[in-house]
Amino acid sequence: MSKTCCNHSQAAPIKAVSKAATPQAEHSHDSHCCDNAAPVTGSTNQAPHDHQAHGENDPPGDEEPPRGSCSDRACCSDQPQAPDHAHDHGHQDAHGHHDHDEAPDERAPLHEPEQNVSRHSWQVLGMDCPSCARKIETAVSRVPGVQQARVLFATEKLVVDLAPGLSPDPITAAVLAAGFRLKGETGGKAADGQPRSPWLTLLGKYWQPLSLAALMLVAALLPAQFGQPLFTLATLWGLWPVARKAWALTKSGSPFAIETLMTVAALGALFLGETAEAAMVLLLFMLGEHLEAYAAGRARAGVTALMALVPDKALRIRTVLQGQAQSEVREEVAADELRPGDIIEIAPGARLPADARLLDALGAFDESALTGESIPVERRQGDKVAAGSLAADRVLRLEVVSEPGNNAIDRILHLIEEAESQRAPIERFIDRFSRWYTPAMMLVALLVMLVPPLAFGQSWDEWIYRALALLLIGCPCALVISTPAAVTSALAAATRQGALIKGGAALERLAHVDTVAFDKTGTLTLGKPQLTELTSLDGRPEAELLALAAAIEQGSHHPLARAVVAAAKEQGLRLAEARDLRALPGMGVEGRIDGALWQLLAPSRIPSLDEAINQRVSRLEAQGKTVVVLVQAGAAPAALLALRDQIRPEAAAALQELHSLGLQSIMLTGDNPRAAEAIATELGMGWRASLLPEGKVEEIAKLAEHRKVAMIGDGINDAPAMKRASIGIAMGGGTDVALETADAALTHNQLGGIAAMIRLSRAALANIHQNIALALGLKAIFLVTSLLGITGLWIAVLADTGATALVTANALRLLRKR
Repeated sequence: MSKTCCNHSQAAPIKAVSKAATPQAEHSHDSHCCDNAAPVTGSTNQAPHDHQAHGENDPPGDEEPPRGSCSDRACCSDQPQAPDHAHDHGHQDAHGHHDHDEAPDERAPLHEPEQNVSRHSWQVLGMDCPSCARKIETAVSRVPGVQQARVLFATEKLVVDLAPGLSPDPITAAVLAAGFRLKGETGGKAADGQPRSPWLTLLGKYWQPLSLAALMLVAALLPAQFGQPLFTLATLWGLWPVARKAWALTKSGSPFAIETLMTVAALGALFLGETAEAAMVLLLFMLGEHLEAYAAGRARAGVTALMALVPDKALRIRTVLQGQAQSEVREEVAADELRPGDIIEIAPGARLPADARLLDALGAFDESALTGESIPVERRQGDKVAAGSLAADRVLRLEVVSEPGNNAIDRILHLIEEAESQRAPIERFIDRFSRWYTPAMMLVALLVMLVPPLAFGQSWDEWIYRALALLLIGCPCALVISTPAAVTSALAAATRQGALIKGGAALERLAHVDTVAFDKTGTLTLGKPQLTELTSLDGRPEAELLALAAAIEQGSHHPLARAVVAAAKEQGLRLAEARDLRALPGMGVEGRIDGALWQLLAPSRIPSLDEAINQRVSRLEAQGKTVVVLVQAGAAPAALLALRDQIRPEAAAALQELHSLGLQSIMLTGDNPRAAEAIATELGMGWRASLLPEGKVEEIAKLAEHRKVAMIGDGINDAPAMKRASIGIAMGGGTDVALETADAALTHNQLGGIAAMIRLSRAALANIHQNIALALGLKAIFLVTSLLGITGLWIAVLADTGATALVTANALRLLRKR
């Protein structure tokens, strides 16, 4: 029935250990935050490499995690891991969440289980709204041995941590006793049942309200002496499942459920002889329940579609030896049997079962399901392609790079599940309000029933009837669903458009943002700088100087270093072996080539530069370029290298769109002031330059004193600033640390999605306010009319069901937001 996950490393930031078999020193890109640097590959005996002196403290935005590394896992693998790289997440907490001054959430985030504690998960069937999730949690938490229990409404998953040696069977029994059902271990997607006729499905789903309506119709057509008993029979028929569930919920710790209120009201109406009205109350209640279930299904449609993107089967290619010859064997295997290094083949129109690296020279993939981009994306040999992508034009071979349960779809689903613990402050307030609202209304109804007859001699029947109507008005369904329905719809709409928002709290903070701060490299720019100019200062050939610079940079994953090495490779230069590489904190890097000590330094770190060179440096930096100086120790500068990153094509339009929404924008970068000014001027935004990671945090803190700031970044060094901001937004191609720390992410990696996210969050907040006004306004009106005797029982339940229908329909409008 259930399956125990082994590690659950997804709940915590990733920390891996370097391979001892390949002794490599760290290759740092930031003298301040050297532990966060990208690792060195393909080089040995190398000292740390500091690129802060180059004027850049931003790590590469497009670097993929190494094979075997643990990056935001949705579920662990039983295979042994051999992580390659060490990452220090610095200022991040255990879940990468923000520390904002908000009331604590009663439903704490699902934390990593203690040692020897077994974790089990099931799919839950029959949940209509988020309040059902809390009923299940209450019931399961009362089972002896349960360490923690969480119901993830968006993915319909129950996750339970049990003490060692205990059977999960009592969990199943507790959920069944509370009136819900479980369906095996989830494993990421629901098991498919046998195909059924649509009519059988319809009858199976709506047989209770249909049968009740049929009985009521027959009773209404018969004469009164026959109709009255039939209405009583219809009431009892409709009351039986409601009363049974009310009793089950009461025993499991939820005595003030709507089922309890409906049972009391229906029994009271029968006692007063209002049989037709009692039956109508139950019919309207059943219809309201199905309406809530429909709304929940629509809101979860985006998540369900996401879960269905990864196929169950894959075509794996194995090479086998037959005598002296090799041959290929094709075999169809389950997708969860794939491991990194496996070769798979997909046909046109088929979806990728795992994250993989393209082996063919060229391939086109439709990634619209993940990114929202409708145009197929061209990928070249060696490019990484996300699971769920669709092969557009030909049969392709790829090499699997993700572990089971850790592909792109799994990571998004895991983040969606985590988002449920980050509820909006307004949602937490409504939840607390509804907890005392229903008991208070039951007490008021009791007083209405007793006080007028006892104190003033009024008719018992009349005031019992009014008290029952008041009891139905006390149902908090419309109020409780007003916020989560809007939040769930907004999150589903955002996911469908290539944006991931981690919960209602992030959605609400995003709606209040008035300033957007951007990192430069990999965010406003493509993160792929190119060497645009190399000037020889000592008369040596430029090719020789470029080879010297590339030898020092070789092995680094920093964008500037890769640009220098790429330029040397394009020219077919042979690179010498550099030894004794050493970081010069805040200055640059140095290494010995053929016994001579060579250095790459920022111009500001060489005070002896003459006026002519300084003028040339200033001219290059004014063009938005980053300049470094190649110099041999004790000698005059040998060369100037100028590098320029390309501004994203959509950056200017995205910033203009933010401006039209009334938002200010500012760029925070570690680059030199002249280069920063050139790019900021071109984009028409403010800027701050030469910032170390703590400098970005300080700038965000200054802005946050008077404004609500969103920080957009993609690198490890952006993570502290993203955490300090009101909300952090990560670019989808960024590092795992940035994605883990952020409250939202752009999976399509397009800046235009920021304005869309903010518009959606503002619409969601307005929708929530409308829903609360509708729910409370209708209750206030019918509270007065019921006390005055103007409206009766069926009007009261119609008002409650109508309010639920209105707020649900209003929330579903968010699904159409573009």
